Amino acid sequence: MSTEKAFAKGSAAPGPVPEGCIRLYSMRFCPFAQRTRLVLSAKGIKHDTININLKDKPDWFLEKNPLGLVPTLETPAGEVIYESPITCDYLDEVYPENKLLPSSPYAKAQQKMMLEHFSKVTPYFYKIPMGRKNGEDVSGLTAELKEKFAKLNKDLVNKKTKFFGGDSITMIDYMMWPWFERLEMFELKHCLDGTPELKKWAERMSEDPAVKATTHSVDTYKAFYKSYIDGKPDYDYGL
Repeated sequence: MSTEKAFAKGSAAPGPVPEGCIRLYSMRFCPFAQRTRLVLSAKGIKHDTININLKDKPDWFLEKNPLGLVPTLETPAGEVIYESPITCDYLDEVYPENKLLPSSPYAKAQQKMMLEHFSKVTPYFYKIPMGRKNGEDVSGLTAELKEKFAKLNKDLVNKKTKFFGGDSITMIDYMMWPWFERLEMFELKHCLDGTPELKKWAERMSEDPAVKATTHSVDTYKAFYKSYIDGKPDYDYGL
């Protein structure tokens, strides 16, 4: 795992991307960037990582990606790719070893549809803790999240497979995993109680080498998240 401190405004720009390597602009605790880190790790792609201070972004980073988002990839030719699903698809295409996306166009479309559905789930991971922090009643939102988890559980039951794309991990599992990894940090782990297959999926995922290589302890996540909701994110926490 990268232990590089986050680059902030005023920091010197890193040199060119070395030949035979790809560069990831990331943030250590970002679930979207973790998607790309999981794919890089699972596929054994040679890469370097530059972490970005997302609250005080360097000008040179905004020149590469005017949206200022992580994950962003850069190639030795200076090509820049961003948005987490796009970076992951790009890596799977350019580095054909250990393919993560299915070769069948229909199976590939199915994974993209599932990802589209899952994009409607991720906001709950922020809305519920923030509502709770503000003293709001979050029982309705929690019930909705449990309903979404029940649908995912049903998917696994119907498929009769260990993972969402079959009996081994594929792209969709890595796309969804970062939020499940943070359930405890968000105090939402109880939402898995009524979904035994989804719970088993999460247990299997946590044993994956790429998952282990890109994770942080619950205490580290909690400490970062506390700094984040206090408005002073400590991007270098634990370094």
